[in-house]
Amino acid sequence: MTEKTPTSDDLTPLLTHWQFPPFDALIPERATAAIRSALATAQAAVTQAKRAVQTTNAALTWAEWYAPLDEALERLGALWGVVAHLHSVLDTPEWRAVYNELLPEMTRFWSELGQDPDLYAGMKRLLAQAPDLNAWRRRALELEVRDRLLSGAELPETARPRFLAIQERLSALAAKFSENLLDATNAYSELVTDEAQLAGLPETVRAMARAAAERDGASGWKFTLQMPFYLPVMQYAEDRAWRARFYRAYATRASEFGPPEQDNGPILTEILALRQEEAQLLGFPHYAAYSLAPKMAPSPEAVRDFLADLARAARPYAERDKAELERFARDTLGVSPLEPWDIAFASEKLRQAKYAFSDDELRQYFPLPKVLDGLFALITRLYGVTFEEVVLPTWHADVRTYRLDKAGETVGYLYLDLFARETKKGGAWMNDAKSRHRHLDGRVDHPVVYLVCNFAPPVGDKPTTLTHDEVLTLFHEMGHGLHHLLTQVEEREIAGLNHVEWDAVELPSQFFEFFAWEWEVLQTLTAHVETGETLPRALFDKMTAARFFQAGMQTVRQIEFALFDFRIHSELGVAATPEGRHDVALDDVMRILDEVRAEVAVFTPPQWHRFPHSFSHIFAGGYAAGYYSYKWAEVLAADAYQAFLEAAETRGSVVDPTVGERFWREILAVGASRPALESFVAFRGREPKIDALLALTLGSQPDTEPTGA
Repeated sequence: MTEKTPTSDDLTPLLTHWQFPPFDALIPERATAAIRSALATAQAAVTQAKRAVQTTNAALTWAEWYAPLDEALERLGALWGVVAHLHSVLDTPEWRAVYNELLPEMTRFWSELGQDPDLYAGMKRLLAQAPDLNAWRRRALELEVRDRLLSGAELPETARPRFLAIQERLSALAAKFSENLLDATNAYSELVTDEAQLAGLPETVRAMARAAAERDGASGWKFTLQMPFYLPVMQYAEDRAWRARFYRAYATRASEFGPPEQDNGPILTEILALRQEEAQLLGFPHYAAYSLAPKMAPSPEAVRDFLADLARAARPYAERDKAELERFARDTLGVSPLEPWDIAFASEKLRQAKYAFSDDELRQYFPLPKVLDGLFALITRLYGVTFEEVVLPTWHADVRTYRLDKAGETVGYLYLDLFARETKKGGAWMNDAKSRHRHLDGRVDHPVVYLVCNFAPPVGDKPTTLTHDEVLTLFHEMGHGLHHLLTQVEEREIAGLNHVEWDAVELPSQFFEFFAWEWEVLQTLTAHVETGETLPRALFDKMTAARFFQAGMQTVRQIEFALFDFRIHSELGVAATPEGRHDVALDDVMRILDEVRAEVAVFTPPQWHRFPHSFSHIFAGGYAAGYYSYKWAEVLAADAYQAFLEAAETRGSVVDPTVGERFWREILAVGASRPALESFVAFRGREPKIDALLALTLGSQPDTEPTGA
């Protein structure tokens, strides 16, 4: 039955102020009407604010001029954020249609808002004249003014229409890139009917594949390209031809090798061309320079030098890793040459041979409920924050919700959506639904955070078990969540993650991962899924001995991604054609990728590999010309964690509440109320050093002359 036209009663829960997203009232048929109503209210608030700037020279005030505008914009932004969230986690045809219908209108509104000369002038007047600006409000306004400058507020009138058109087109292209990748991932599956093909696969994976086939009414085992299936096939399947077939299917997703309507090649080249044009309209030589304007890194040259220095440090480790793996594959497995679809399989066999344990053996000690209990207990010890599961409206039955309290007061709310499904985009991420904010009448909005992963769902009565890498992923995203949840700043524009420099935003997430390597922490995270036994010390010792296994290869791979991202955003499409276009050719994108790999990589994928076509971080996320920030922030994270290691030497525990309270006070609590470097120095007492990064991520020095294969 078709939903009737929404009434005002239907829309009231969506349009009035809410603390929790009203998922119980939000259905596709109501979302469009609600967004357009909120948009009309926001446009009216903008018109009123503009009129005040145009008709009076009197001093503007925060309470009378800025706050009403901010409230209307926040209500629209929060509601649109829920719709955008559903596009990521519940990408049904109905929600996709709603999102894509509204996206141009929303993009146009926010783009015009960023360029509006009256609002820009009003904010500058407010900064200069307002009598009611405290330090938080002043900092928030300073960053808002900077953002409007970067959004084209000082563009000449003749350039604004083109800039707006670019913004709208980029939003549509990013959405299409993400949709193509999800559709291409879901399009491929294999039904295995010969059990012999499953040789090497853990029983948990077989059970999951059996359940997937049964849901389709089929006999056998169904495998898809979703991570809970793809990674085990590549890591454990003894059938080399199957691994090669799966590898190729995964590596060519959303490319010219599939349906034309799912090819991301034309999309990514158009994105690159439009970004270069956008940057040059604003007076930047290329998009990379534009991207760095609000970040910590001082210049494109500083980023290039940072990546080059790190590559020089990591390359010997990677060469050693490669030589060892090739030698093992040839001499022990009889595999030579080592093909890309052999690397994960041979690496797992080598890990087992060197350290006498497998990822599957280890994962039996990490049932998800126990991991969550230990994770919450760790946060309680470090920051004095407790978790209570509560019942809130959600978008799927798998989602669990929690209230966080500190010293008897509510801190915020957490939504956990941890299992893979076909309507959910791949990967893991944290996003926010609300930011901490104190209204003029004293009411406080508490932060609300979504934490999303793609773990294998439970099968039957057995809980999901995690690999240690998946535990690290969960800790990483929780680090982001804590950054937003534990803020003490009460102006939403600078509370939590908002306006934190992008190349510092990974500090709390990467920092938090280090705790998942500690014996005292792992004792609280582990309980064997069959026996309930905590992780044995002998297995922990093997695990930590393997901590730096292939760390060199992993590091240069991240540098490869970062350098590729930075080069395509600083080299391609910079020179305009005589007609004024900034054309980018896919051949040039692939050429730069080949050059980067020749410079830093130790393994080179086949020529038909289409990595850029699935690089969502930079083409459908916020990391364009910013992927380097993972490594940049990792320097900060490792150095910050070193403070906990130093405390453990004198007080006996790395989970030190005294240092934890200081980390919370100086980094997590302050949001963007001051520059990230100032926050780091306030915590550490000095500027960051790279030494801790090398020690905590690469380990001991490699041989100076790696043995060839």
